[in-house]
Amino acid sequence: MVLDLVVIGTAITLGPLHNSAFILLLSSRRGARKGLAFLLSWLANLIAVIAVVVLLTGGQPPARHSAPSTAALAAKLAIGLALVLYGSHRRRRPPRPHGPPRWAARIDNASWVTAAGLAWLLQPWGLVGAGAATALEANLSTAGDWIALTCYCLLATLSLIVMEMYAVWAPTAVNARLNTLRNWLGQHQEQLIVTISLLVGLWLTAVSIYGLVS
Repeated sequence: MVLDLVVIGTAITLGPLHNSAFILLLSSRRGARKGLAFLLSWLANLIAVIAVVVLLTGGQPPARHSAPSTAALAAKLAIGLALVLYGSHRRRRPPRPHGPPRWAARIDNASWVTAAGLAWLLQPWGLVGAGAATALEANLSTAGDWIALTCYCLLATLSLIVMEMYAVWAPTAVNARLNTLRNWLGQHQEQLIVTISLLVGLWLTAVSIYGLVS
């Protein structure tokens, strides 16, 4: 479970779409406040999904090869295959220019509520679903699994935490440096999406098949 959560959390935090949007928020008026709203909403979404899983299982993992355990593996397999197909499709299609999103022009006037809602919209729900299916294996009678789930949520939010702290500690330098990062993300967006989708998709597919047949 722990290794799966590390892979999924790393893939979530490296996603180019939400990181680019977060940089736009930080570069706007009152950017640090909007960024904090985005970050807290993002983290709350992750925690809420894990909390639902824990409530459903009672903090005890289902028995191996039981219906819930098999369903969780099947869900991870479906997500893994979908990611592989999606990454393969993006890899084959002709490259397209990526301009700023339409809402970027209105970002200066966005409220903290809008920023929080944007986090919900940009969350990679397929990967979050894979994390939820993995969390089904958590045994909350042990401190190790509590720590693993906490670290997963923090890892999946790590890029946002780092940028938010940078915006607070170095507000005069944040715009230039983060905009440089956003330009790099824009130029390499397709490669990042394809690489993350294929690597995580193959990983989830492999571990799910192994879990189903072993």
